[in-house]
Amino acid sequence: MKTIRLTAAQAMVRYLSNQMNEDGERFLAGCWAIFGHGNVAGLGEALHAAGDDFPTWRGHNEQGMAHAAIAYAKASNRRRAMVVTSSIGPGALNMVTAAGLAHVNRLPVLFLPGDVFANRAPDPVLQQIENFGDGTISANDCFKPVSKYFDRITRPEQLLSALPRAMATMTDPAECGPVTLAFCQDVQTEAFDWPESFFDLKVWHQRRPRPDLQELDAAIAAIKSAKNPLIIAGGGVHYSGASGALRTFAEKHGIPVAETQAGKSALPWDHPLNLGSIGVTGSSAANAVAEKSDLVIGIGTRFQDFTTGSWSLFKNPDRRILALNIAAYDSAKHNALQLVADAKVGLEELSAALGDYRATEPDAALRAAWLDVVELATAAPEGNALPTDAQVIGAVQRGVDENAIVVCAAGGLPGELHKLWKSGKPNGYHVEYGFSCMGYEIAGGLGVKMAHPDRDVVVMVGDGSYMMLNSELATSVMLGHKIIVVILDNRGYACINRLQISTGAESFNNLLDTARHTVPSDIDFTAHAGAMGAIAEKVSSIAELEEAMQRARAADRSYAIIIDTD
Repeated sequence: MKTIRLTAAQAMVRYLSNQMNEDGERFLAGCWAIFGHGNVAGLGEALHAAGDDFPTWRGHNEQGMAHAAIAYAKASNRRRAMVVTSSIGPGALNMVTAAGLAHVNRLPVLFLPGDVFANRAPDPVLQQIENFGDGTISANDCFKPVSKYFDRITRPEQLLSALPRAMATMTDPAECGPVTLAFCQDVQTEAFDWPESFFDLKVWHQRRPRPDLQELDAAIAAIKSAKNPLIIAGGGVHYSGASGALRTFAEKHGIPVAETQAGKSALPWDHPLNLGSIGVTGSSAANAVAEKSDLVIGIGTRFQDFTTGSWSLFKNPDRRILALNIAAYDSAKHNALQLVADAKVGLEELSAALGDYRATEPDAALRAAWLDVVELATAAPEGNALPTDAQVIGAVQRGVDENAIVVCAAGGLPGELHKLWKSGKPNGYHVEYGFSCMGYEIAGGLGVKMAHPDRDVVVMVGDGSYMMLNSELATSVMLGHKIIVVILDNRGYACINRLQISTGAESFNNLLDTARHTVPSDIDFTAHAGAMGAIAEKVSSIAELEEAMQRARAADRSYAIIIDTD
């Protein structure tokens, strides 16, 4: 057996750079890194030597870097992913929130936080967490509940098993999620004689399990006996690349489709069978059909509470649920009929078995009435009143083409976008509403742009979320990945303030003007975004916003537009 002598860090980088997807691309596009105590001497040296063969990007915040990596994976439909490395201690802990986001959304990312010395000779090292009752614990143990696979590398040769397990997890459609390899900093620099075959190119095939025949028969019987079936398209439709199969299935069998936050843009907004959003933030058309549906067909959805209205939406006493999902865990929820399979393959086999079966299509007037509401809500306002979120969404929508991708995550905007945004192409709607993580938006927009450099990427973000994590706007300028950021300033956490009031409480500690303060808050978002290298301007009306959107699209670098809203 031929061997090659490398440090553990060098071996890791070489191995990761040789893992391919079926499209002939490197599965891991590169590494985001902030170097510090725990990763600079080992991984830093190895990444530097790799150069452009395995590129390293520098961010400004570990959580922001991780959000960019996760958004890249989501925008790539999980066919590609990224690595993120940090120092031991605070750098590592900054990534735990992002790991939770990836776990909830079932998205691949490889976290490589530095860890303590395996030999413990210099303990305690700078930034090391000491547990008085357990000498094996470090800060990185916080990743365990939010990782699909976790390992601590205390010997170089452990990578021979840990790295293939990491890749298998990230490329498994059912088990996909974040992987954490806590890499002891002394081990990173230890040399080992590695089998050369370990570094051979490997192509990771996207597994597409076919349905179990018994489950398939039960699903067919349920659909054929249903009077008012409804499809709910979730994120799994995108991850499976099943948008085309969904459209064919819906058209052939006359079954209407509603979309979750993760599933939105699975069908074009103007398709006659697309009833729009579902659930708490749903359209009147989709929710009216859902209330009467006797068979709810979930495709690639985990039936989150916003989708089901906390299970108050489906009011038909004879209602049944059919769950087509790659993950058995999700397909078994709420006593559903299980159809565990790849979404694309599952739809194709269902359709073939259903033959010429057609459901009774819903009244087209329901959809038409909802679209009239959308037009009214998003129209430019009259007078001088501050615009609503809906009116801002309308202006942004009118300022882009059908290839644009809108990015959002938290606050009131995701609900408004779910209802009102018109997605013309798959992946044109990128809203992180599994974790609904404030601060995801700008970093996420950067990741989306890296995945789709030829499409306009528009980040819509409230002032509260902007203030929470905005530093990767500077990174987007530095890397030349232009994004358009529309900042809606309603002076605080206005969405949660609205919830606070609607539940009977007084407005408290959410809005800047009424929160405890000595000096009134006066944040100049235009100057702030400009200081990070973006072109920035503030507009005072919807008409001015529409004009600014054209300037933003023509600009040569990231562009921020600020507007005061109600």
